[in-house]
Amino acid sequence: MPGKRPTHLRARRAVIDAARRMNALGLNHGTSGNVGYRAGKRFLVTPSGLDYDAMTPADIVEMGFDGSHAGTRRPTSEWRFHRDILASRPDVDAVLHSHAVHCTALAVHGMEIPAVHYMVAAAGGTAIRCAPYRTPTTQALSDVALPALAGRRACLLQNHGVIVLGETPDACVNLLVEVEYLAELYIRTLAIGAATGNDPKIISQRKMAEVLEIMKTYGKQPERASSET
Repeated sequence: MPGKRPTHLRARRAVIDAARRMNALGLNHGTSGNVGYRAGKRFLVTPSGLDYDAMTPADIVEMGFDGSHAGTRRPTSEWRFHRDILASRPDVDAVLHSHAVHCTALAVHGMEIPAVHYMVAAAGGTAIRCAPYRTPTTQALSDVALPALAGRRACLLQNHGVIVLGETPDACVNLLVEVEYLAELYIRTLAIGAATGNDPKIISQRKMAEVLEIMKTYGKQPERASSET
């Protein structure tokens, strides 16, 4: 479950930092992606069409789950799936969407990322699904993204891009790094397979179940004691 949430100003800065970081890492281009973060009974999203490097905390748009928004900026045109994901997934507080090249290349073909590597489990399941194409910015897109994300923390969007979920915007960027790596790895294995006639070896559901169990504690450290004894 998500932990203690940051102050409103820190949350706005976290949204900006994640947006800038995904572009700096080459995981998105221009203003095509967007970031959302739960803020109590409301949520924050990046504004539409504004350069991330020019963004200030005041530019981040605060929205209600009824679709209303406050401030002088218009929210990202993809605010609907941010709202719907956060409304239906109490286990996450942040949503990130990007047009990462390798993820999008697979999505153009409507392909999921199967268990070509055990780290597919980092996204919460035995494969990273691809939602069918729907027109960007519409409710229809949100309606297909939600089932693709059921029990998962990432999905591809056909002919569009990728969505990742996490406790914080920064955690979303970290997961996006992993998902984009997996997408590139899968593309390369497909190329080798085409050249050699050998299909990629996919990890079985049984073996992936073992990995998913390991992932429950993978990379997690015990909380530090508040005081020394």
